[in-house]
Amino acid sequence: MNQPLLRTPLYDLHLELGARMVPFAGYEMPVQYPAGVMTEHLHTRAQAGLFDVSHMGQVRIRAQSRQVADAARALEALVPADIVALKPGRQRYAVFTTPDGGISDDLMVANMGEWLLLVVNAACKQADFAHVHKALSQTCMVEMLEGRALIALQGPAAEAALASLNPGAATMRFMDVAELELAGVSCIVSRSGYTGEDGYEIGMADNDAVTVARALLACPGVAPAGLGARDSLRLEAGLCLYGADIDLATTPVEAALEWSIQKSRRPGGARAGGYPGAAIVADQLTDGTTRRRVGLRAEGRAPVRGGTELFADEVGTTPVGRVTSGAFGPSVGGPVAMGYVAADHAGTGTRLFASVRGRLLPVQVSALPFVAPTFKR
Repeated sequence: MNQPLLRTPLYDLHLELGARMVPFAGYEMPVQYPAGVMTEHLHTRAQAGLFDVSHMGQVRIRAQSRQVADAARALEALVPADIVALKPGRQRYAVFTTPDGGISDDLMVANMGEWLLLVVNAACKQADFAHVHKALSQTCMVEMLEGRALIALQGPAAEAALASLNPGAATMRFMDVAELELAGVSCIVSRSGYTGEDGYEIGMADNDAVTVARALLACPGVAPAGLGARDSLRLEAGLCLYGADIDLATTPVEAALEWSIQKSRRPGGARAGGYPGAAIVADQLTDGTTRRRVGLRAEGRAPVRGGTELFADEVGTTPVGRVTSGAFGPSVGGPVAMGYVAADHAGTGTRLFASVRGRLLPVQVSALPFVAPTFKR
């Protein structure tokens, strides 16, 4: 029997703003507003888009010793990232790995001074919580933070908008995390996001979400944006979507995410290995992989969608990979995609052919991201 869809604390505001709601990860979420996906996308790149991401999961890890370093060491048993070196007020991207070296989810980890905050994907949050609780509960208190909302303010006007509510937002740098009061509401704010633009992610109690969202929407240049624009923005930024570009059958090295494995966790590092699938990932870091996630640019204006098969030749006799995400890139002015191809066909500029509606269309392997990031470092 299908479970009823959940609603975020901003559901009524979405309806008031004219959003078209769709099912997503068990929630009713806004896919677009009356302006449309293209306008929302371009507005975010030019000014600022406000996104509801309250469906995502938030998990607190606090060591029984009350030492955040102990929580960090414990979490390193589940992720290949260096969490111990993460300073208070900073956050880092990480992935949960499986014994086969696959990825069970990607997440953000923030050092809140006395505890760690994990932000995980909506569709995976219950499984992630169970995974972390089972592994760490002997030494840490692991808590799913219920009653929390999360919004993302993204784009070049984001700093001015947030700083008008609290000047402290302007002094933050990319991947900083701070507790700030916004419109009279206590919030956890990170200077991060998933669009390639400068911006912030803002967490607060459910009951305060509408207050903060309305305050931001009243700022010059801020407009609501939905899941459609979020997806095209992250694709142009070369950022992975879990379940599409990364999954249980994909390793961090195949996914070109080895940048998220710091030197201390690599072979020869101070705390090398120790996470699920570490031996497999270590071998790939040293010897490479048979396939690789790459960017793809198609000729013409027709998008090459996820699932499209890729061939080395224009008659389709030599399959070399598959597209995982694809759409029209409004900022790029043409179709963009990501996918996995055989390592010997993964070089930038390599010409491949995509099977689209019975025709083989030329595509070219492209460097990622398609749009240069504007993070404030």
